[in-house]
Amino acid sequence: MSELPPCPECGSAYTYEDGALLVCPECAHEWTAGTAASSGPVWRDANGTELADGDTVTVIKDLKIKGTSQVVKVGTKVKNIRLVEGDHDIDCRIDGVGQMGLKSEFVKKV
Repeated sequence: MSELPPCPECGSAYTYEDGALLVCPECAHEWTAGTAASSGPVWRDANGTELADGDTVTVIKDLKIKGTSQVVKVGTKVKNIRLVEGDHDIDCRIDGVGQMGLKSEFVKKV
């Protein structure tokens, strides 16, 4: 009997085969045996385009800045973004505002 790999999502050792798929009974994750584990999270913009560090994005909605009366206007271009894990996906510097964290759902890749 061959040894099945643990679940890439939760690490459970109780995986089983279901046809061509491997299934985890604890988290219900399904994957094929030939796929390698993902190298990390994937961030996508409002249109579903994959984002990467150093990309340039445009804000698609007026965003109020917490604690001030300033607003980041629609169409503001943000260059050289840095992707991070957490509540806000993007760390960036916006001209006239400064260092800021944005959510990827409110930007689109240029």
